[in-house]
Amino acid sequence: MKVYDLVIIGSGPAGMSAAIYAKRAMLNCIVLEKEYLPGGQVVQTYEVDNYPGMPKTNGMDLGDKFAEHAKELGVEIKTAEVTDICVDDLIREIYLKSGEVLKAKTIILATGAQHRLLGVEGEERLGGMGVSYCATCDGAFFRNKTAAVVGGGDVALEDAIFLSRICKKVYLIHRRDAFRGAKILQDQVEKNEIIEVLWNTIVTKIDGENQVESITIENVDNHVDKSLLVDGIFIAVGTQPAANFLAGKLQTDEQGYIVAGEDGVTNLPGIFVAGDGRTKNLRQVVTAAADGANCVLSVERYLQMTQFSENLIK
Repeated sequence: MKVYDLVIIGSGPAGMSAAIYAKRAMLNCIVLEKEYLPGGQVVQTYEVDNYPGMPKTNGMDLGDKFAEHAKELGVEIKTAEVTDICVDDLIREIYLKSGEVLKAKTIILATGAQHRLLGVEGEERLGGMGVSYCATCDGAFFRNKTAAVVGGGDVALEDAIFLSRICKKVYLIHRRDAFRGAKILQDQVEKNEIIEVLWNTIVTKIDGENQVESITIENVDNHVDKSLLVDGIFIAVGTQPAANFLAGKLQTDEQGYIVAGEDGVTNLPGIFVAGDGRTKNLRQVVTAAADGANCVLSVERYLQMTQFSENLIK
């Protein structure tokens, strides 16, 4: 059975960067991506203006360019969902949802992060019926309608700005009295007449029969409830790590992010992590791409050491 030098799980900027560097290092590798479209979360971003050399591009184009670069080098990309990983032996086994099993000497987890839920009544029931976590994916459904965005970071601000080009009214709901997002985005929100910011406010309920019709909000200072008529709500309250294959085996922090430095080395030999799924101060496309490159260097060192150890045993 074929044994890969490296299996990369995830095709976002971290995974594609790792694949490019792995191929240039002449490693026998494969990229596994559960979605039909490679690129990771970046493909859901309307505008990317902070990736060096590519100003004012969009996430879809940037994701495509990463994938094209990898494919031009001959990287194999397979659409497959990983359900489990066995790390007990020197040769790891990766179990796929299809029933197929892959074998690899090393693994890079580049699964990134997934959207964090609000956890309020109506959120799950009305998912896909006005409740969304991706403005660029679903914004077109709310043309000339009223939408709410929940959050105070870069993604929330970007979503509100994007929706203001489509919707007649956008409420930007934030539980604090100041945004965490970039100052340039804050300035754009402040100048936008379509966007109304609701400070110190949380969403406590999402209402509607077969479609979002309104949301219940609460002012955290005076605890006064209010019903707000909206056609849709876009939730952008952060992310949480998406990798759960090695739950209980990989060392994580309190929020579930895999503990690793810039070298991507985890507590499990031969298992590395790159991108938004690891502990880090800044989760951006540029840092994810750097992680992928650093991880491959760690993979090469690991493979050299294990080969050296095997030779000593022989």
